Amino acid sequence: MLRGVRHLFDPTITPGSWEGQSIRLEVISGKNLKVASERIPACIYIFLNVDPRRRWKSNIGVLASDGSVAWGEIVTISLDASPTLSFEIRASFELDHMLGNGEVVGKLETSWDTLLDHGNEPFDISFPSVRGVHPSLTLKATVLHDCDDQDSALRDSIVECQIAQDTDVGHERFATYVTSKTVSHLNDAVKHFQFVLDQCPVGHPHRAAALTNLAWTHLQGYIRKNFQDIDSITSLFREALALRPLGHPDHPLSIYHLLKALIWRYSKECTAAYIHESAELSCKLLPLCPEGTYLCSIAAGANGVDYVIRECNNLPMDASDEGIHLRRVVLELCPLGNAHRPKALENIAWALRSRFQQRGSIDDLDECIQCRREAVSLGPEGHSERDTYLNNLALSLDYRFDHQGNLDDLNEAISLYEEVLGLRPVGHKYCDSSLDNLGAALRTRFNQRGDVNDIIRSISLRREALTLRPPGNPYRDSTLNNLALALKIRYIKLDASEDLDEAINLHWDSLQLRPHGHPYRYKTLYSLSSALCFRFTETWKNEDIEEAIRLSQESLEALPSLHPDRYFSYMCLQQAYLSRYQVQRKSADLSLAVENFRLASRHPTQGFPERINEAINWTFAAESHSHASTLEAYKTCFELLDRHLATRSSIVARHEATSTFRRARTLSVDAASCATRLDNLRDAIELVEQGRGQQWSLASRLRSPIEDLESKNANLAHEFLELSRRLSGAQASAGSVDRAAADRAVILYRRLQEQWGAVVAEIRNLESFSRFLLPPSYEDLQVAAHHGPVVILVASQYSCSAIIVPTSGKPHHVRFPRITLPDLETLKKGFTTAIRHTARMRPEEPRKKLRVLLRMVWDEIMLPIVNVLQNDLELQPRSRIWLCPTAAFTSVPLHAANPFRMTADRSGGEPCLEDLYICSYTPTLSALIRARRMMKTHATPSFAAIGQSQPGAGQGRVLPAVNGELKLVHKLVSPNIKFTNISGDEATQAGALEALRRNTWVHLACHGTQDRKQPYNSRFAMRDKPLTLLEIMENNSPHAEFAFLSACHTAVGDEETPDEVIHLAAGLQFSGFKSVIGTLWGVTDAMAKYTVEAFYEKMLEDGGMMDCTKAAWALNHATNAVKTKVPLEQRMVFIHIGV
Repeated sequence: MLRGVRHLFDPTITPGSWEGQSIRLEVISGKNLKVASERIPACIYIFLNVDPRRRWKSNIGVLASDGSVAWGEIVTISLDASPTLSFEIRASFELDHMLGNGEVVGKLETSWDTLLDHGNEPFDISFPSVRGVHPSLTLKATVLHDCDDQDSALRDSIVECQIAQDTDVGHERFATYVTSKTVSHLNDAVKHFQFVLDQCPVGHPHRAAALTNLAWTHLQGYIRKNFQDIDSITSLFREALALRPLGHPDHPLSIYHLLKALIWRYSKECTAAYIHESAELSCKLLPLCPEGTYLCSIAAGANGVDYVIRECNNLPMDASDEGIHLRRVVLELCPLGNAHRPKALENIAWALRSRFQQRGSIDDLDECIQCRREAVSLGPEGHSERDTYLNNLALSLDYRFDHQGNLDDLNEAISLYEEVLGLRPVGHKYCDSSLDNLGAALRTRFNQRGDVNDIIRSISLRREALTLRPPGNPYRDSTLNNLALALKIRYIKLDASEDLDEAINLHWDSLQLRPHGHPYRYKTLYSLSSALCFRFTETWKNEDIEEAIRLSQESLEALPSLHPDRYFSYMCLQQAYLSRYQVQRKSADLSLAVENFRLASRHPTQGFPERINEAINWTFAAESHSHASTLEAYKTCFELLDRHLATRSSIVARHEATSTFRRARTLSVDAASCATRLDNLRDAIELVEQGRGQQWSLASRLRSPIEDLESKNANLAHEFLELSRRLSGAQASAGSVDRAAADRAVILYRRLQEQWGAVVAEIRNLESFSRFLLPPSYEDLQVAAHHGPVVILVASQYSCSAIIVPTSGKPHHVRFPRITLPDLETLKKGFTTAIRHTARMRPEEPRKKLRVLLRMVWDEIMLPIVNVLQNDLELQPRSRIWLCPTAAFTSVPLHAANPFRMTADRSGGEPCLEDLYICSYTPTLSALIRARRMMKTHATPSFAAIGQSQPGAGQGRVLPAVNGELKLVHKLVSPNIKFTNISGDEATQAGALEALRRNTWVHLACHGTQDRKQPYNSRFAMRDKPLTLLEIMENNSPHAEFAFLSACHTAVGDEETPDEVIHLAAGLQFSGFKSVIGTLWGVTDAMAKYTVEAFYEKMLEDGGMMDCTKAAWALNHATNAVKTKVPLEQRMVFIHIGV
């Protein structure tokens, strides 16, 4: 502590003339401060002994890693004292409740003459050598005049208590033993320390210090020859640590002492428990060691934490929970820049991947991939381990693709395998492994894309790998099995029969190399079983199918109940039983096949893609053999698909995931057809609703109104809304092109999804909320028909029919006896051709082909429906009806159905559908219910007319009639309504999006484009860049009411997945617009204005009052009003969607 003085320096004073003067002594620093006993000191301090009764003690100083201490302390002493003095440097092993004076580092006697012989400059004094170096102090001594507070820093020497004296003696004896190795000194030290401990019972303030001194002496002395002492030593250190909990000044040193004992014990016994505990202690110790201190350098050094890391990294791999916990601890000990971090990352990644293989938890695999990405980043080009890091990352991505079905993972894995193969040319010790791995990934991609080049190269790579793994190679069994799998795939896809026999032989060879007890025998068992099944279907040899069943059963018995790969054993068993049933027709085999379909599709630790595919196979098999489980199979498919898509973090990712399951595209209509054939119309309606429009259904869950929930449980409602908001935000952030960033976003989304799911489960436990966000029941869906019946038109390969959902009562089934799915496909193509043909016709020319097609729609489809509406439901003329078409029906203009015939009495034409009823469409029943529910909130009316006659480059030709159309709309809208015209340079993507967000009514006139391959890229052409469907969907407009889309192709969906109903009009409805006018094909620029004028005149005839529920009537009126001006295809192009 610095002391205040007032003085005058007198540099002319010479030694010997100091009487009556004082000296100011500054202790600046010390260096080379080594402790003879080799213990780590808690602190270093200085004793200045002026005479036998007076001494000065410095503040404590923490020893730095280079053996130095900075004090910067000043003491003022009267020169009337003795002409001699002595310095002692001492090391204390306690910061709190110091026991004794510590160990002497150096002792030196000197005089005032010597100290003052350096003028006013700093100087060093050197002490006797300790462990090969001389400790030294840097001092500065100055004579003072007229000084206050003389000798104030000195204190009388204190008579030490007995335990302090014995402790000091013990330190001195032990230090002597360390330097001389004389056992008598060690015995003496132990005797003194034991005496001190005996005098410090439980509760004594110095007990922890006494325990530590005794234990350390034993550890460094006796234990070198007597290992039996280690248990008692460890116990002493543990007790000391317990007395110095976290926050105690000596807690870090106590951890270190116990750590040293455990390290020593592990080095002799190699018992994993000791190194495990050492790692845990190291993790606690390092954050408590300030950077640059001696304790930090020693604790983290080669014989401390560094040793622990090395030994842990070399432990056998362990995928248990405890083993992975240890790997996490070790990784924490290896911060960025630590040389051991890459190996620590690889070790934890290996353990996580192994646990994933055993349990199927995707969280493990995600973390594994994150670790391996970091390992790759730590091994740049030229790094000796880069090929290993790349290969291991690729393997993990491969596993994740198998489990999650994300093609980005597979493509990245293949790219990485290619890079690895370039780093491992022929002759490299791991070239065979790289060939095999790349071959596996290419086989997987062939299964997804069907590019024959992939399977050809896969087989070639694996044949090359097999030549590098001759008989005797430990990995030959794996390559034999993998080559067989590739050959079997080529046989299945390309009907190459010679491949199958070779595959079976290779599987047998692999099985011989994998005897009972081999960890991967089960893989060859079910792979061989599958190949034998395929041969049985060709040869009908009973021994093949019997062997296939036996092999599958053996593979199943080899795996624990929750092992992910039991799925493949179940799958192969169902394949075997079904194959035998198809030949021998024994009903027991079909029952066994169905049971294994059930077990495979419901196996909880296998990824959703595999289970979904198996459930789809189940539906086909059950339909083919008219099994009673057919409806159960469909329901299983929908449940799995829903859960799988919920894990996808963006709208586009969900669509891509859906597109992967090509055979699932007709599931919803096939399921409805199945239920209808079973005369279960309620199930049919529920299933077609659940299977269709899944994109909208999943997205809308995050926008669910919760007024009832808020009144029931406000806290839970708030939590649900907050998690829904965060999930929506996570969706937006998941589209990064940076794969590592995309991974992190997906993981965040999945974790939020789990939390969201937990809250939803909690809500369902509330009274009256048991079906919260579950697929709606028939009673829930019937609400859609509150203002008029909804007609669902089901187009399945098994049957085509309609189901009418009435306002009340049971649903009605309408059969189409002369319509099949191929007929509908023909009808759809006929309309496409006829509409295209009209583009070359004059407006006044009759549309004969179109009339023939519309007459067929009336006779075969709509007339049977009208008969039920009129006769069974007694629906009044000019009532509203809603059409909900599926599959091929979505491409047929049902609303325009027309007999184009005279009545029997020739008094006039027979009425068409639009003469009888006011027709609207709805993508799903749920969409109509949501739109009606949102009608509860009303905002101040505002109208925006958005038009772009001159779109930006590449977006289409000039539309000369657009500006006139906008002026026409403006003229028809009441002047009392706030009207905004957005056109020309103002009609940009951002401007249009903002107008959609801010206005209740919108009229949009521009080019519209439906992207058939990427439906979310369907767009409206603007001045700068297009406004896409995806941007519209993400633009929440809860107060929006009505939109008129005077643009081409705004209500026509994706050809590949028509039941997803992904088009611009549906997107606007999802964003908040309750009522939308869209178009089924191209709109003629010059003709649109007639329909637009007639529509708004009718829509706003009641004093300009804006009511979006009148849109269907207004469109029906407009279509009839323009008959003489507008040709047929341009009248029927507009349809109404919504309320």
